Amino acid sequence: MKVLQLHVDYVEYEPIKPESSIYEEAERRRYRVEDALLLLTSIEEGDGERLAEKVISDALRFAEKLGAKRLVIYPYAHLSSRLASPGHALKMLKLMEEEARKHEVEVWRAPFGWNKRLVVAVKGHPLAEQFRSYGVEGQLTVSRQEEEVPQALKMEEKLKSYWYIMNTDGELIPVEEFDFRGHENLEAFTRYEIAKQRAVLEQPPHVQLMRRLEIADYEPASDPGNMRWPAKGRLIKSLLEQFITQKVIEYGGVEVETPIMYDMGHPALERYLNRFPARQYIIQSDQKKFFLRFAACFGQFLLAKDMQLSYRHLPLWLYELTRYSFRREKSGELAGLRRLRAFTMPDTHAFCRDLEQAKSEMKRRLRMSMEVLEAVGLTRDDLEMAIRFTKKFYEENRDFTRELAQIFGKPVLVEMWEEQFFYFILKWELNFVDSQRKAAALSTDQIDVENAKQYGITYVDADGRKKYPIILHCSPSGAVERVIYAMLEKAYMVKERGGKPSLPLWLSPTQVRIIPVAQRHYEDCLRIMEEMERNEIRVDLDDRDESMGRKILDAETEWIPYVVVYGDKEKETGMLSVRVREEDSQKTMSLQELINQIKSKTRGKPFKPLPLPKLLSKRPSFH
Repeated sequence: MKVLQLHVDYVEYEPIKPESSIYEEAERRRYRVEDALLLLTSIEEGDGERLAEKVISDALRFAEKLGAKRLVIYPYAHLSSRLASPGHALKMLKLMEEEARKHEVEVWRAPFGWNKRLVVAVKGHPLAEQFRSYGVEGQLTVSRQEEEVPQALKMEEKLKSYWYIMNTDGELIPVEEFDFRGHENLEAFTRYEIAKQRAVLEQPPHVQLMRRLEIADYEPASDPGNMRWPAKGRLIKSLLEQFITQKVIEYGGVEVETPIMYDMGHPALERYLNRFPARQYIIQSDQKKFFLRFAACFGQFLLAKDMQLSYRHLPLWLYELTRYSFRREKSGELAGLRRLRAFTMPDTHAFCRDLEQAKSEMKRRLRMSMEVLEAVGLTRDDLEMAIRFTKKFYEENRDFTRELAQIFGKPVLVEMWEEQFFYFILKWELNFVDSQRKAAALSTDQIDVENAKQYGITYVDADGRKKYPIILHCSPSGAVERVIYAMLEKAYMVKERGGKPSLPLWLSPTQVRIIPVAQRHYEDCLRIMEEMERNEIRVDLDDRDESMGRKILDAETEWIPYVVVYGDKEKETGMLSVRVREEDSQKTMSLQELINQIKSKTRGKPFKPLPLPKLLSKRPSFH
């Protein structure tokens, strides 16, 4: 059993509609409980009846410690990938309720099997969020108190921040004084960042989409936050990886490869671990403890240390596509592709002669990052920028911070620190705000003033003296998985507004689907398909024994950009009848016109062939 305990000022939930084959009768109204301990509960395979007693006993002891007089038991499937059957889950939840009612506490239980609106206000004290994982014998195997937490994460919670909005003129306006009218996404992003509450209380819409489109899914046999990628998802992911790498190399990146595992006792790494706000995977080998990398920093820094660098070589960009990087994110924060424990991070470090060169490079890298995100269909309207810096850096570099905001072209959120704790003195991020009004950082860059000295990285300057470079840490896209999350969330929001959800054409697994009207049209359709393949277009053919209506509906459900229906009329005229998803229209065009249109829209993007049988009758389902 997995339980995320939240000490809340209040919790509101409202049953909307049944979503399970087994569900309880419930009144469709808003329920509100104040000053309570909320138990977000995932019942897992093998959970026995005695476990209900154990979980409630632990929760009541904790509630007493907090002074909470109310207990809310809430069925919550998103903490585990090996859920019990609905019938068993409901039985366990009822047993938990019965056990709790034996004690002097007010008990509420949200109805099982419903899609519910959920609103939570978590209290701000250090014990307000507690994650607990119970084994089948009732042993508490994981708790927040037992976790090894880097010093940087502890300090991140204590650091004093001052929050502003910077307009494109460079003016800093305290967030409480800024007029957010017309900037609703920026307002949602600002509130999310200041609250620093990352727990996910509802399944994000992109999770259903990634499964239905056969892009990605949870892997029950792995640690949570490690995903599996069927053929279509692997294609999308590999095209993104190839495009981002291509873009970095165009900007002068030098591609390298480094290990994924490092010695925790290495003198250069030990201090860095406690200066980076991330939880690590730690493994034992022989008599040493190793950690799995959470970025490419370690490998690239150790590589740069052994390089012979001159000021003439700078700025030098080292680049690696890290498949994979690892972070031990808290279970309650894991949410589909938005936040993972294993992810693909394009990571490029620029070694710069001095701060002025670093600032110049950072502006180039911001423009490159915006180009990368625009190529996957994320415009400035979809993004919000944050710039974080020390007060001292800002006072000495006001014009530079204003230039960053001007390049972005919209007001940006500013977090100012009174003093430096992290190894960087400035960091910017491009963030996506999703349908749940939560934010996720995509592209980012940092000005690092410590690690060159820490790792012994030097260059020889024009005066013949050895000096330490300034290092920039940039991911031009952020984690590739998170880019796919943003694309799917945007598609969902387009659908909610009445539009046609879609993926960018160059990333669509099938770009064209051909549907023959009858068997006699089959050979012509094969010839059309072969011509498209020669022009590097991903095309398949629906030869299944299904009705025309069903075939067109399936193409619609799969978000196929172009659907060609080929029958007697098309054979006679030599023209194709084409459904164009992006325009929601039916067009007549020649084969060459269709090829030219697709090629013009995918120009400059990488291509890979379809990694599945081209005949749908031969294609397995990954569901």
